[in-house]
Amino acid sequence: MKTCVILVFWLVSAPSRTTDAKEISITTIEEEPYTMTRGSELEGFCIDLLSQLSQKIGFRYDLHLVKDGRYGAIDTSGKWTGMIGELVRGEADLAVAPLTVTAARERFVDTTTPFMQTGLSFILRNDVTSARSSVGVMSPFSRDTWIGIFIAFLLTAFCMFLVGRISPSEWAEPDTDDHSLTFSHSLWYLMGSLTLQGAGPHPKSPSGRLISTIWWLFTILLLACYFSSFSLMMYTSNKQMSIQSFEDLANQDVIDYGTVRSGATMMFFKYSNNPVHRKIYQHMEHKKSFVSTMEEGVRRTQEGNFAFIGEAVSLELAVARYCTLTRSQDVIGMRSYAIAAPLGSPLVKNLSIAILKLSESGELKYLHDKWWASSCLPTDRTQLSPSLQPHDLLGLFLFLVVGSSVGLLLALTELLSRARNQTKDGKKSCCSVWTSELRRRFGGDGTERSSDKSNT
Repeated sequence: MKTCVILVFWLVSAPSRTTDAKEISITTIEEEPYTMTRGSELEGFCIDLLSQLSQKIGFRYDLHLVKDGRYGAIDTSGKWTGMIGELVRGEADLAVAPLTVTAARERFVDTTTPFMQTGLSFILRNDVTSARSSVGVMSPFSRDTWIGIFIAFLLTAFCMFLVGRISPSEWAEPDTDDHSLTFSHSLWYLMGSLTLQGAGPHPKSPSGRLISTIWWLFTILLLACYFSSFSLMMYTSNKQMSIQSFEDLANQDVIDYGTVRSGATMMFFKYSNNPVHRKIYQHMEHKKSFVSTMEEGVRRTQEGNFAFIGEAVSLELAVARYCTLTRSQDVIGMRSYAIAAPLGSPLVKNLSIAILKLSESGELKYLHDKWWASSCLPTDRTQLSPSLQPHDLLGLFLFLVVGSSVGLLLALTELLSRARNQTKDGKKSCCSVWTSELRRRFGGDGTERSSDKSNT
């Protein structure tokens, strides 16, 4: 009787004794952020999950990457490949990875309670998904561009004011003439040219007219850029509707979309009876918009005018890494990720209970937030703004700077020519006369002379 009790006790405790007695062989697959190689170590969501499970259940394990780098599917010879194949052949005791639970796999392996729920969604670039009911009059240029235009306006007005002071053609005799091209007049004149209208006193000197011509050309080109950008934004606002769902995606023809060729996502749309899903597949087939990998799909989406369809959790990672992307809230074809084991494995029950405990304690949520944390700043999302940036108009600003500088040098040359004419008698040097003229025109000797005349 005592021997029977010992035998029964040994049979009941056999699974746990087996778990403790040997290392469990676990297969996984390298995919960010589930399992990633960092030097000689592995890290990621699945690695942390496995560590938590081993502590709760109490087992030791040996982890290795799947040899063929695949999840698992039936090949042409009827044999399973990937991680599922290793479980079926007895080469591994567990498969811990983002392994989708499917009816075909459930026939050959056992799976635990899902540790993650997902589905199909799509990502787009931010400027495509932004819904604009109207386009503001300031939208064609960015804030920095508007600031640059204002600074250019003030500097050009100041240049014109200087030319008006320096050039003898504008102000021949500071002692007797009134200076008509003041700073306020320069501001008003340049402001009038922004509306293609002349206003206030006009420059009379060659240097002033040169700056005026440069500013007019700058204004015309600036207005052309403004209206072309404004028209494009109005067209985009009307044509690119706010794409929020798969139905919105299927009913528009502005942007292209696609998914990974021959993947589970493509098969879902191919064999779906939903007319919207069938329409999406027919579009992808007609346009040949399939991509080879998820990385290619994300890259095309970043380039613009493309939407990539894939599993929601993978797309969340892409959005967390690239701030110019956003994911649709519409999720279809719900599916789950679970740990797989050979049929009849005694580990499945204990693993399922441990996963439920991790979920109830919020540990799974913590691991998700840890590995899907965004690595970009919110301000980075303005990088692809449709508004024209200062670097887009750099050539135009350089044109204005060079033209204004040439006009100012021309005004100094005009004054130098006047000084040379005044020194023909040889009594004074040209440099001294030129310097004296500059002081007169900016309130130096001229003020003193005016006061002397009034006293006499």
